[in-house]
Amino acid sequence: MNNDNTPVVLCEEDYKKLSGFLNVHSLHPADKMTLAYEINRAIVVRNEAFPINTIRINSWVRIEELESKKEREFFIVMPEDMNIRDKKISIFSPMGAALIGFRIGDEVSWKMPNGIKRFKILEVKNNKDSACFAPKTF
Repeated sequence: MNNDNTPVVLCEEDYKKLSGFLNVHSLHPADKMTLAYEINRAIVVRNEAFPINTIRINSWVRIEELESKKEREFFIVMPEDMNIRDKKISIFSPMGAALIGFRIGDEVSWKMPNGIKRFKILEVKNNKDSACFAPKTF
């Protein structure tokens, strides 16, 4: 599966946070499975127009690893909020980078430490108090 065919959607708030950490404008074509590449190709929407079923910073997600059929659930957070015991993974981890900007039903392929893995996004929950919350579907 080619992630390039599925749009990545970020709200303005997340785009500003993430692009501040990354140099998104100096990418090489070989760097496709990187957070910087995904941010560079993202569709950035106003916070109030952000689709509710889309993964953003602080989203709770439930995914299925397609080969093993194993399900996992966790929050995607900024590095300072990471806590494995509380199932909070960093946006800069391979899993966090793979999923940001995708939505329920999407399948994502990503390079993990143990090779390319494919995931299906089963569920996404976003905090209604978030600046990016909007009661819309994409």
